[in-house]
Amino acid sequence: MSDFWASVREALRGTRQDFTQVPIQRAILLLAVPMILEMGMESLFVLVDIFWVSRLGAASVAAVGLTEAMLTIIYTVAMGLAIGATATVARRIGEKDPERAARTGVQVIVLGISLSIPIGITGACFAPRLLELMGATPDVIAQGKGYTTMMLGGNATVLLLFLGNAIFRGAGDAAIAMRVLWLANGLNIVLGPCFIFGLGPLPELGVTGAAIATNIGRGTGVLYLFYRLWRGGAHIRVEKRHLQLEFDTMLAVFKLSATGMFQMLIGMTSWVALIRILSGFGSAALAGYTIAIRIIIFALLPSWGLSNAAATLVGQNLGAGKPDRAEEAVWKAGLYNMIFLGLIGSVFVIFAGPIIQSFSSEDRVVDFGQSCLRTVSLGFLFYAYGMVMSQAFNGAGAVWTPTFINLFCFWLWQLPLAFFLAHRIGWGPQGLFVAITIAWSTYAVVSATIFKRGAWKTQKV
Repeated sequence: MSDFWASVREALRGTRQDFTQVPIQRAILLLAVPMILEMGMESLFVLVDIFWVSRLGAASVAAVGLTEAMLTIIYTVAMGLAIGATATVARRIGEKDPERAARTGVQVIVLGISLSIPIGITGACFAPRLLELMGATPDVIAQGKGYTTMMLGGNATVLLLFLGNAIFRGAGDAAIAMRVLWLANGLNIVLGPCFIFGLGPLPELGVTGAAIATNIGRGTGVLYLFYRLWRGGAHIRVEKRHLQLEFDTMLAVFKLSATGMFQMLIGMTSWVALIRILSGFGSAALAGYTIAIRIIIFALLPSWGLSNAAATLVGQNLGAGKPDRAEEAVWKAGLYNMIFLGLIGSVFVIFAGPIIQSFSSEDRVVDFGQSCLRTVSLGFLFYAYGMVMSQAFNGAGAVWTPTFINLFCFWLWQLPLAFFLAHRIGWGPQGLFVAITIAWSTYAVVSATIFKRGAWKTQKV
């Protein structure tokens, strides 16, 4: 037990261990602890944010839900580039080439900045129209247009946080990524209610205040991230000589990331389509769904941290020429994730009602919310392995594999099933919730089957 806590302390401080050499269980622990805490803070922010916004009523919550759906474009770009960054940096670190890893990191950040500008301009200028296209009612548009403008216009902070932390995670400097996100979201959590309700000298800005707090917090996190990249971690450091543009490296990363973006686009836009199907059932259904999904994300994001640990171990061990060690790390990470999510899912199924009631007192919102939370949580055991397998493929650079799985499970299976159950069978929103559970469970089974075949072990990056 003393060795366990010593490893936890080392993980939180930042370790210089070679993750291709230390025992696999210890390697998972050293990477997973800060990654889980990093994602844990993100999930806490998601929960706290919707807690305060829910005090403004169903229209404000619906505006946040619709905006989150539109933010999928930004998250798609960020997560796609992050896949390329993590896979490439991890492979270079595994090959014992930190110079190339640092140069790759710089090219990823340049790509992120370049892509954020047109997205921000378009989103900020057409926010009300975009809300209308998403099916928002006039009261939702009136309350939410400021929030949508700020969130889409400030997308650079999202991109740069994703990309900088992906670089650190790929290198094995997970503790730095954790501190960056803790700073960003810690500020966000503190400032959120201040801007929403006008506490102290600050103006009362309603749901728009939540967006302002988010951008301030994330912007501060980005500044600290750049400082740590320059100062250097245990495994990667960006210096002046790395700051020149290298178009060959940028193109190579972009090709890998473009597939990752397409992969994320399939998954993310399927959520947009689900929101569009659900919007036809009214603001209460949207609000209940938004609250439930935020709570589910509260559980899934720490699990995503453990999945990121698997991605780093796969990339570094493939770079070191140890594919069997990479595979062993993935199966162990999947088991740990299943235990964690199984426990969380049980709590959600049993206590769905009281949990949702702590966010809203509107009966219809509570009914939809607890139905969504309970139904989706039934598939948590499957999600645990599916998330780890997906990140393992990405860490290996085999990004087309989860892309095709996403296409089948989400677009060709989940969406038709959701529409059929909700409208043709007449289950309403419950049909959509059931479709989510079935599709994600299918995703896990298909991913594990393909992973066992082992073709990802020969992927070049």
